[in-house]
Amino acid sequence: MDKFYHIVTYGCQMNVHESEKIAGILSELGYKSSDSMEKADIVVFNTCCIRENAENHAFGNIGMLKKLKAARRDMIIAVGGCLTQQLGKAGDLHDKFPYVDIIFGTHNLGKLKDYILKKQSQKKAVIEVVDDDGKVYQETKSLRTSYPNAWINITYGCNNFCTYCIVPYVRGRERSRRSADIIAEAKELIALGYKEITLLGQNVNSYANGTEDISFPELLQKIAEIDGKFRLRFMTSHPKDFSEELVKVIADNPKICKCVHLPVQSGSDKILRAMNRRYTSADYVEKVATLKEYIPNCAITTDLIVGFPGETDDDFKATLNLVNKVGFSSAFSFVYSKRDGTVAAKMENQIPAEVSKQRIMELISLVNSNTREQSEKYIGKTVEILCEDYDKKRGAYLGRDEFGRMAYFKSDKDVIGEFVNVLIDGANGISLFGKIV
Repeated sequence: MDKFYHIVTYGCQMNVHESEKIAGILSELGYKSSDSMEKADIVVFNTCCIRENAENHAFGNIGMLKKLKAARRDMIIAVGGCLTQQLGKAGDLHDKFPYVDIIFGTHNLGKLKDYILKKQSQKKAVIEVVDDDGKVYQETKSLRTSYPNAWINITYGCNNFCTYCIVPYVRGRERSRRSADIIAEAKELIALGYKEITLLGQNVNSYANGTEDISFPELLQKIAEIDGKFRLRFMTSHPKDFSEELVKVIADNPKICKCVHLPVQSGSDKILRAMNRRYTSADYVEKVATLKEYIPNCAITTDLIVGFPGETDDDFKATLNLVNKVGFSSAFSFVYSKRDGTVAAKMENQIPAEVSKQRIMELISLVNSNTREQSEKYIGKTVEILCEDYDKKRGAYLGRDEFGRMAYFKSDKDVIGEFVNVLIDGANGISLFGKIV
């Protein structure tokens, strides 16, 4: 009799890839994927805690399984990820949801198979959240679900300790994988037909950090030299470590996408200091100028936070000014979320919710306006799109160009996983529309 699993993923691309690792573990145990929680014999929540709403969303969905668990006692519910790694959260989770069977953290995902087998042999819950020991363990085999895209971890954890960020506390200190292992994984994925490789790390620019004889730009160069037609991306870059050497490697290699995600967070030097970002707005603008000097058509995306403790109207205006000055291709904009255990959570002058709401709406309006203008410049141009999927509601295929713009188009045949040339004849915000030529 078939057994089924269902994975619920919250948060960043790191979590998306870790859910592929969870899927690999469950597949090894004989489970098959299901789109339905109701049909699943095991449901795994891969959680995020970077913002409060992600945490609340996870709690809400876990809570909704209470009746289903009561009706299907053999069903296993497992919760892992960043939320459970926070100090004391595993105990809180067990107290609030005693019907959860397995609770594990970010550092012991690879032991999920053992926890499932243990739970199947006993009635009581299996709870184990371990601290970071600073080691990089052998990669858990992934059941990849994002074809033609594939993610590769190059680092884990973070050493930056931005004052708003919980990541160093739940992901641990920065550790780098061996370059030989990363390159071998990339070669294998390309041989299997994957067309876009994204290197992942909290701060890819500080890869190796003295533990390897190869820098991040050198790692990029070696992967770009692998035979085959594919695109190479990376995220995320910390501006303080973003180097001219890296820019030159991007400029010199056609396989490396001319699209860089470079989170600035704020345009105010006062707020950047309070965030412990270790660069100024002028430093950031200089990095952008270097990028545009070597790669004039480079698309730059970013992250922005409003409502950080102590942010004044002038600080917020500085962010708006920076957005206008840089001309971001797109931006992820967030209201500051207070996270227990971080330095910023104890800061004075926390910003009222209504002020943050007004600021985020103004910022989003500006970002969206800039994005629309850039999308409209595509009209009449032919661009190379890597087809990623088919949208049943639109009745169209979709994919991105190397600059990250999503395009929708019709095709008489299945072109998922193929590079196609699309003539753009329409644009709506960040989305493009066209036809294959």
